[in-house]
Amino acid sequence: MASDEIGFAAPIPVLRIFDVARAYEFYCDYLGFTVDWEHRFGDNFPLYAQVSRGSAVFHLSEHHGDGTPGTVVWIEVADVKAWYAELAGKEYRYAKPGPPEDGPAGPGFGLADPSGNTLRFAQPDE
Repeated sequence: MASDEIGFAAPIPVLRIFDVARAYEFYCDYLGFTVDWEHRFGDNFPLYAQVSRGSAVFHLSEHHGDGTPGTVVWIEVADVKAWYAELAGKEYRYAKPGPPEDGPAGPGFGLADPSGNTLRFAQPDE
């Protein structure tokens, strides 16, 4: 029987990336995330990093076997229209989100990162 006393935290998706500069341009410059930390086992080793904005946290990894290209992450946002307006107002050549559409979990839209992972932002119906 499951117990709430274990104290589970929110999962942190590990997203595979292939180009650190392009990944940081997308997650930091475009989406407004902050790099919390970076780790490499040595010089000329793959990057493993954490980025976050608010309660949204992702691990980005160049390591073979970490994450799967094409992963989909569903992200709840409090105001999907404001989030869409923020992104639509930016000049980012690799992503132009369409306006939020009604979906099974409320209005939302998706974006693909430079490595082919999809972020689906949605505002749940209450």
